Amino acid sequence: MSSRSPVVGVLALQGDVREHERALSDCGARPVQVRRAEDLAGLDGLVLPGGESTTISRLLVVFDLLEPLRAAVAAGLPAYGSCAGMILLAAQVLDGRPDQQGIGGLDVVVRRNAFGRQVDSFETDLALTGVGEVHAVFIRAPWVESTGPGVEVLASVPGEGPAAGRVVAVRQGNVLATSFHPELTGDDRVHGLFVRLVKEAGS
Repeated sequence: MSSRSPVVGVLALQGDVREHERALSDCGARPVQVRRAEDLAGLDGLVLPGGESTTISRLLVVFDLLEPLRAAVAAGLPAYGSCAGMILLAAQVLDGRPDQQGIGGLDVVVRRNAFGRQVDSFETDLALTGVGEVHAVFIRAPWVESTGPGVEVLASVPGEGPAAGRVVAVRQGNVLATSFHPELTGDDRVHGLFVRLVKEAGS
């Protein structure tokens, strides 16, 4: 990739797109919005933002993006998904719609809306491997029920509550996912981790 800024696409069908674009720019990447299959050309990485996973799933079909995204991630395009993005990357989703379709890339089983409804959204500090302690914002968030042998667990919910120990950040090769929304806190270290991953994949 030489010394140029990596080009990272942000899926822009629904969700908190601008916040991811800002964080990526602050980390030295050049963000571009992805709405069509042709927007995937020339990307070094891809971000799947938070939003409503079933809505995004339907829009991927409407905009003929589902299969191109599946092919790109399967071919090794680095990807990062936050909240709904984690659901889209999961191999299996619990409590999703029967017709919900995903992109794949992570050998994990994810439970949609695992922490409850919007009123059950919460914030906490947790330790994230490769980053350090982060302030995590969970909004109708999923959690990871189980992981395959190639998946590294990066963070779990701390404390002693009913969600304690639940996995909320994972990595498998070039694919990274968090249940929480680092783009909403002003702390760009998670995006920095992903940009480093993108650069390593391209070197």
